[in-house]
Amino acid sequence: MYCPNCGKENPEGAQVCSACSSPLPGASASAEHPITKTSGLAIAAFVLGVLSPFTCAITAIPAVVLGIISLVRIEKSGGRLTGIAFAVIGIVVPAVVCLLFLGIMLPTLARVRQLALRMTCGANLSGIGKAMIIYSNDYQDQFPRAGGRDTVWGGSGSVVWNAPNRFQAYQMSADGAGGRATISSCFYLLIKYAEVAPKSFVCKGDSGTSEFKLSEYNLPDLQLIDLWDFGPDPLKHCSYTYHMPFGRYALTTSGEPGMAVAADRNPWIMSPAADPKSIAHFNPSGTIAQQKYGNSICHQEDGQNVLFMDGHVYFEKRSYCAINDDNIYTFWDGGDIRRGAAPVVGGSEPKDRKDSFLVHDPLPGAR
Repeated sequence: MYCPNCGKENPEGAQVCSACSSPLPGASASAEHPITKTSGLAIAAFVLGVLSPFTCAITAIPAVVLGIISLVRIEKSGGRLTGIAFAVIGIVVPAVVCLLFLGIMLPTLARVRQLALRMTCGANLSGIGKAMIIYSNDYQDQFPRAGGRDTVWGGSGSVVWNAPNRFQAYQMSADGAGGRATISSCFYLLIKYAEVAPKSFVCKGDSGTSEFKLSEYNLPDLQLIDLWDFGPDPLKHCSYTYHMPFGRYALTTSGEPGMAVAADRNPWIMSPAADPKSIAHFNPSGTIAQQKYGNSICHQEDGQNVLFMDGHVYFEKRSYCAINDDNIYTFWDGGDIRRGAAPVVGGSEPKDRKDSFLVHDPLPGAR
């Protein structure tokens, strides 16, 4: 038998050439000189891995699985199987594709979630607006206003939320004079008299705020309509601001259609999610970042849902969105109407009937 490699004659039955050690024709594989082939699984992993960028990573998982199996089989084959490079490529390429895919998709998914929260919040305000119209029909066109004719704005917790009557709830005299009330207690009148559910007052984007549930308190003989505010800590159960109802310019249904009635939290007042911002950093004529600084924090400062007097709700990208570009979160101090002055409990109210001024309750003693 002649060696096809070097031409040397070898004895019959020889497995390898005695001169060059090449396998002879017809020789069977041996432990020293096994016959090798490329792993089919490794090739399949390679093909699926290369295709993964074009299939939106659908073939990534099969490629990785086949690549791992083929590496195990190659390792145990004793050299009879090759294709480690194909298997490695089939594992690495999909992994890289998946990382890139996640890097692209995660921000998109987060954005979609924020848009969903924004829409839910807008639906809440729309429902609140309809309830206010129903309420005003029963109360001489007046929008909800807790307390009596000269009740003043107090801090969160100034209302005795589980009092037996309105006089004790708002600490008024027997003739209805005096007393202190809150923004949240004004909203709560819609639960008492317009059948609005407590969950409608919670914006899902407002961190630290949750639905008010009477079951969390040991008051077995009371119902929601028996109360006067969102529990002992109403700040954590009501997400929205309301046009200042205490003072000379409370809203009625005859107000200007462009007046802002309610919106997301006021950025200049403390909330469960954050301390009040400094209005010194807000500039409506400055950079985009300086303009957005005046927005509510509930929607990543992208803007705020605003309920207007005519009943429509719109996601406004800037806080100066009311009549004549009036800032809804500040009262006009005679300067730039787009900026105004930050609210102070008991010390500020709208400048006139066209000055939208939306506030929520701060903690007692805080601005």
